[in-house]
Amino acid sequence: MFVRRIAVIGTGYVGLTTGACLASLGHNVVCADVNEQKIAKLKRGEVPILEPGLSELVTEGMAAGRLKFVVGARNAIAAPGEDSDNPVEVVFLCVPTPMGEGGAADLAAVEAVAQEVRDLLPRGCVVVNKSTVPVGTASRTKQLLGRRDVAVVSNPEFLREGSAVRDFLNPDRIVVGCDQQDAAERVAALYSRLGAPTLLTDAASAEMVKYAANCFLAMKLSYVNALAELCERLGADVHEVTEGMGYDKRIGQAFLSPGPGWGGSCLPKDTNALVQISEAAGFDFPLLSASLDTNRRQSARMVEKVRAAVGGSLVNKRIGLLGLTFKAGTDDLRDSPALTVAGALRDEGAELTGYDPGCPSAVPGMTDGITVTDEPSAVAKDADAIVVLTEWPEFRALDWPELARFAANRTVVDTRNLLDPDVLRRAGFSWVGVGCR
Repeated sequence: MFVRRIAVIGTGYVGLTTGACLASLGHNVVCADVNEQKIAKLKRGEVPILEPGLSELVTEGMAAGRLKFVVGARNAIAAPGEDSDNPVEVVFLCVPTPMGEGGAADLAAVEAVAQEVRDLLPRGCVVVNKSTVPVGTASRTKQLLGRRDVAVVSNPEFLREGSAVRDFLNPDRIVVGCDQQDAAERVAALYSRLGAPTLLTDAASAEMVKYAANCFLAMKLSYVNALAELCERLGADVHEVTEGMGYDKRIGQAFLSPGPGWGGSCLPKDTNALVQISEAAGFDFPLLSASLDTNRRQSARMVEKVRAAVGGSLVNKRIGLLGLTFKAGTDDLRDSPALTVAGALRDEGAELTGYDPGCPSAVPGMTDGITVTDEPSAVAKDADAIVVLTEWPEFRALDWPELARFAANRTVVDTRNLLDPDVLRRAGFSWVGVGCR
């Protein structure tokens, strides 16, 4: 395998995982970020992201001299005084593309970096869009660079928070899109040691793959949440229904668990973006719009369950929340359905105390209105109801008889169907699930 010199711009979930994993595959990687404090921590081996295996990869890469961190994209590419005979060959853009006005992806960071580095890129360099970007962004990036000697490739990431390292090193597929075959092959070769199925296609199709995949998963989740509501009305059990569905190989077991709605940094952003992309193309996508509507309804349904569990009004009711992050295994609170439900409970007058293994203390601007504790018993103390909002396995192992001693009203609303109802009942709790008899 040829060792490449790679620059990764951006050290968030995608950028840091990409840089550390490429270094673990033997490449020489320089990661850059505009946040000086973050880079200082990374240089000390301090990883600011809760992601299993990532800290170890960063430490190993730095120790081997294959992974470095610098402030600013210019320093990652120009690297003055270093490797003058070995210029950077591939530049990965891993900068944020947040939801902008109307739901469209905000490409300001991508465009700013492209304009910043265009005169610094060595001849024959390949620029790779790793961030999730709308169809046509590779072409737009090429225009911004204004360099005929620099190729632009789309190489979307398929990383799940909480398993990003495992997903990178054991991918279902590698997708590389470019109108220049040689550039696409050079990028695909970076992953050759992984032995994954590789799709070489045009840039527009590669960009579309990411949206198509994420939006399909969002629709699947909305479908199962709607199915859970129907099961409640008809007296069926969604557990048994989805188990029966999941054995069908055309459907599979994944993404068939009902919950308080889907969220995180990807699915809401990408689903809204594809709606905007569709509208811009003059295409009506009612299936996708209905999935968004169903997701909004799901959080309201969870509030209805909690309201009913405490007697019909949430005013001055003390509600204990188990889970604040958008999923287990991460400390990410962005677009968390747990916080959406919490906000609605608060708006109806509830007093909230929350516990999450990934979020041991309050996060200003995110957990406002919630008393965040690092002790589960504090969630139960004088609670009119305990609400499970994130699927942390640790919650199954809590001392539920002990929690029952603290609670004012022994009721658990389990929006994830995570807990064993029999265990709770033996501890003295009543259990309310989603889509269950």
